[in-house]
Amino acid sequence: MISGVVLSIEPIRYTPAGMPLLSFVLQHASEQIEAGLKRRVECEVNVVALGELAKLNIQPGSLIKAKGFLAKRSAKSHQLVMHINQLQTVE
Repeated sequence: MISGVVLSIEPIRYTPAGMPLLSFVLQHASEQIEAGLKRRVECEVNVVALGELAKLNIQPGSLIKAKGFLAKRSAKSHQLVMHINQLQTVE
């Protein structure tokens, strides 16, 4: 699970099977405990949402919580992308 602010959104597109796919960038910032010490964590994560999740009204600036898994962007890529299984907007 990761939370953050939606930075940018690409236009919705469709897989060869006709499934809607939405790609966006999520900016995450938090404080984590590592080896007993507080550590500030900041990152940008590339995210994809498929099917009904791709149709949700996500806008740049939205604060969301997302749950999913990491996978390679494509068969020949080493870049990771988070695939969302659950999405919740935070107000």
